[in-house]
Amino acid sequence: MVAFAANSVLNRMAVGPGLIDPVTFAVIRLVSGAAMLALLVTARAIAVHAGVWAGGKGRVMGVLSLLLYLFGFSFAYGALDAGAGALILFAMVQVTMFVGALVAGERIPPRRWVGSTFAFLGLLYLLAPGSGAGESLFHAGLMAAAGIGWGLYSLSARGARDPLGATAWNFILGVPLALLVLVAMPAIGDLSGKGILLASLSGAMTSALGYALWYRILPQLGAARGGVAQLTVPVIALAGGMVFLGESLTLRFAISALMVLGGVAYAVRTDRKQQA
Repeated sequence: MVAFAANSVLNRMAVGPGLIDPVTFAVIRLVSGAAMLALLVTARAIAVHAGVWAGGKGRVMGVLSLLLYLFGFSFAYGALDAGAGALILFAMVQVTMFVGALVAGERIPPRRWVGSTFAFLGLLYLLAPGSGAGESLFHAGLMAAAGIGWGLYSLSARGARDPLGATAWNFILGVPLALLVLVAMPAIGDLSGKGILLASLSGAMTSALGYALWYRILPQLGAARGGVAQLTVPVIALAGGMVFLGESLTLRFAISALMVLGGVAYAVRTDRKQQA
C-alpha cells in the first residue's frame, strides 16, 4: 500500500508543476517498469532454469486495463492533490472489484457490503460541491477511469500461476501501444531531468516491484477484500503529499478519510472474525 501511495506523490510531484507532461510520464513509467520486471523474470529463469513466458491467459485484459490506469492516472494529477486523487482511484477500484466478485460468484459477507458502502459515501462527500476535488470534476473523472482500469487489471491477476511473469508481460506488451500514444500525443511543455527521474522511479520501484507483490497476494485476498483493503492508500498518499508537496489536510478530506477508513476497518474486522 505504501508503494501504491508513493505513485500518487511521485506523479503529482512531476506532472503538477509541469516538470513533465502526463503522456511522457506514463510512458516512461511503463518502460522503466517493464525493464525492471524483465530483469526480475530473466534472473529467476536463470536461477531455477525456467521459462520466461507466463502464457497468454489474461494478457489482453491486463495490458489494456494497465494502459487505461496509467494514462488516466497521469492526466488526473495535473490538478488533483495526491491524497484526493488516491481516494478517488481506490474507491473506484473497490466498485470495480466488487462487481467482478459478483460476476465471478464470490460470496460477499453483508458486513463487507456495509463497510464498503460507508467508505463510498465518504468519497461522495469528498466530491460534493465546494471541495477542491469537486471543482476539478474533469480530472476526478479521469482518476475514476484510472480506478476502473486498475480494478480490471487486479481482477485479471486472479488465478495467475505465475504472478511475477504475468505482471512483467503485461508491462512489456503494453510498451508498443504506449509508444503509439506518445507519437499521437507528443510532449507538451517542458521535459526536465527531474521529471524523467521521478517517472523512472515510479515505474521501476513503486510500480514494478509493488505490482509484482500485489499480483502475488491478490489470489489469497479475494477480489472484494482486496478492493476494500486498497482504500487505506489515500491516507498514506495524503501524508506523503503533506510532507513532500506541502499539501494541506482539509476538514472535508479528514471527514472523508475517516469514513473511508471506518468502512475498511469494519469490513476487514469481519473477515478476521470469520477466520478466527
